This record gives sequence, C-alpha cells and structure tokens, in this order.
Amino acid sequence: MRHLKIIGPVLLAWALAACAADGLPLLGQAPTSIPQPTARPAPPAPPTEEDAARPAPSAVPAPTLTLPPVAPVPTIESKLVSALDEEQQLLVMLYRRVNPAVVSIEVTGGRTEGNGPTPEPDLPFAQGSGFLFDDQGHIVTNNHVVEDATGFQVRFSDGSIAEAQLAGRDPHSDLAVLKVDELPSGAAPLVLADSRKLEVGQTAIAIGNPFGLQNTLTVGVISGLGRALDGPPTGQGGRFPIPNVIQTDAAINPGNSGGPLLNTHGEVIGVNTAIRSESGVFEGIGYAIPSNAITRIIPALIRDGSYRHPWIGLSMRDIDPLLARHFGLASRQGVLVTDVQSGSPAARADLRAGRTSGEYGGRQLAYDGDIITAINGQTVHSGDELVGYLELETSVGDLVMLTVLRDGQEQKIDVTLAARPEN
Repeated sequence: MRHLKIIGPVLLAWALAACAADGLPLLGQAPTSIPQPTARPAPPAPPTEEDAARPAPSAVPAPTLTLPPVAPVPTIESKLVSALDEEQQLLVMLYRRVNPAVVSIEVTGGRTEGNGPTPEPDLPFAQGSGFLFDDQGHIVTNNHVVEDATGFQVRFSDGSIAEAQLAGRDPHSDLAVLKVDELPSGAAPLVLADSRKLEVGQTAIAIGNPFGLQNTLTVGVISGLGRALDGPPTGQGGRFPIPNVIQTDAAINPGNSGGPLLNTHGEVIGVNTAIRSESGVFEGIGYAIPSNAITRIIPALIRDGSYRHPWIGLSMRDIDPLLARHFGLASRQGVLVTDVQSGSPAARADLRAGRTSGEYGGRQLAYDGDIITAINGQTVHSGDELVGYLELETSVGDLVMLTVLRDGQEQKIDVTLAARPEN
C-alpha cells in the first residue's frame, strides 16, 4: 500500500519519552529523584622496581577460522538442456522477427475527463494491440478496441508513432482494420496460418501490450477449439454467437486485445480478443478469433468497410439424449428449430418451428419442429457448429443443403443464404 504510514516506532518513542518526563526510570537507568552518594576513587600506587623489570605483555593475535574448500554449484550438462536451449532460442528468434509488425493502439474520442462538463475529443480513453496485415499499412485489431472512437494512433516497436484512420469494422466477429500511411523500416506483414489445422496441445504465443506494457510475449498452449463467444445484441433481443474461437492458456490481459496469437513458425493463428475471469485479469482461459475468420473478413473490411455474414434466419435449441428422451424426439443429437423469422431464407425454404410446447428445465419449449442433423453432408451436433460452418465455409448467396428430420422422416431442404440483418 503506497500510502500506508509506519506509526509503530513513533508511538513507541513517544511512550518512552513520556516515561522519562514523568520521572519513571528507563530500562538500565537508576531513579533520578533520590541522589546517591558516590565514593572518590583512590589514586593509583606508584610503580615499583620489580614492576619496571617485568616485561610488558604482548598482544595475542586472534585465532583465524579456516573453512574447508567448497566447489561452486555445478552447471547442468549441455546435453541435458539442449532441448530447452533450442526452445528458448526459437522464442528469441520468433520475437525478433514478429515484433516489428506488432503495434500498440491508442484511441481517442468524445469522453469527458473526470467530472468536467467539457468534452475532450482528443483525450485517450482506450489502448489495445494490433498487427500489420499487409504492406499497404493495414493493421488488424479488435472491434471493441476502436468502437466509439474518433481518433487513432499507432505506436511501433521502434518507438515511432503514426496517426491512423479506421478502414472498417465488424462487431459480429469483433474484428477491425486501421490504416497508416507510413511504415517504419523493418516492419513487414505477418503470415496467416490455416486455423483448421490447429490441434489442442500445440504451442501458442501471444504478443501484445498488456496494461500498456509494450510488446510483451507470453507462451502457453492451445487448450481448446471450437468455442463460441456472445456477439453484440441484435434488434430482436438475441445475440449471434462468434463461432470457431480458439481457447488458450497463454497469458492475455487488458491491452492484449487485437494482438496476434502465433504458432511456433511465427504465423498468426488468431487475434486475442477476450478472457474468462472473475477478477478482471487473466485466470488461465483466453480466447482468440481464428485466423481463417481474418482471411475471410479483413479483405472485405478493407474493400467495403463492412462484412456481410451469411444468414438462415431461425432460432435453435441443441438436442441432447436427455432432451430427446423427455420429448420422444427422433434424434438424440442435432439442432431443434424453435422459431423461423418471417421473410428469412429459412421461411422461404419452408423450414418449420415447433407448435406443441412442453415444460423442460422449468421452461416451455416447442419440441415438435424440424431437427437439423447436417449441412452440406456434414453432421451438425449443435447450433454453434451450424453457425461455425456458415461462417467459415459459405458466403451470402450460396445454396446450402440441410438434412432435416420432420415427423421422424429425413428430408433434404435447399436454402439460399441471405445477409445477416444489421439490427
């Protein structure tokens, strides 16, 4: 605690001074209120002839304590640590190569400073990370880093700072692009990996600016794949999930948002975007938007300023064996259609929601609707898998084939995908 005062010794000194002032004896001193008579010491006797003849005593040197010799702690043999040395050198080289492409982003906007009523449009109110996407000065970051901001500046690893403009952003993937007009010497774009090839247990390396500490490297592993995060709320009160998210235990903290998550080749496998925490700081679970989403979305943001997500237009409920047994459903896994939006691709394809409701888990559920079990021949176990397939494998205007169970009978239904509504 910076402002904690050390008051113990002060109180002790005051107490001791008070005791002396009241005439109480301090430890090791005689009382001063009753003076004691003192005897005058006798003068020393003069030396005799015998004393003069006796030799003066000589000083005896103190004995020297000699400790037994001890050898230094031996170092570990090179052959035993060669693998660790190689891993260490790999991280050093990776950081040197990647670091010039990783930036710190500072944003300004119409926030007020303190309680003052006057807006401060140039007052920095947020900080995040980003990385160079191409040699034209486009920088990838998170949407939540730049939203609501009106000004941007980018700080490179060599200390140079450049103003930036917003090229585009997509709240539904939490991705955004900034553009700078000049790049410092040595800054080159990073290579994107294929996130479909990731495996749990692979090394994951994060570089970013946690708590404003510029270009910090942390190391962990990919601890999960296929996670989903809540996207922004829609006008109908629901949320579209952000699918195919990478989970990692590489330390990610506030300020890391928008920075790259890398593999051991220095390729980008994701954009660090969120943590799961009850304290507000890293507790072992971080999330990154996969690189294949970057590959699809960022070029559209550079070209158009926005991205159109493919959309079917239905509400869903995951089916599990307990739910299936409770209602006697025809499939133990899949996606139960609970609502179809009017005018949507699902409505035009005549997908059907349930009409008969029953109680399950304390809530009413329409359980006799269509059950989606596959899309384009790929098995679907959950709504997140269905949305994840749409996001990474399809585009607006594509025709997809849904495998559906209706009244226990399997059907193939073609659906032409539309663009997700803005609200």
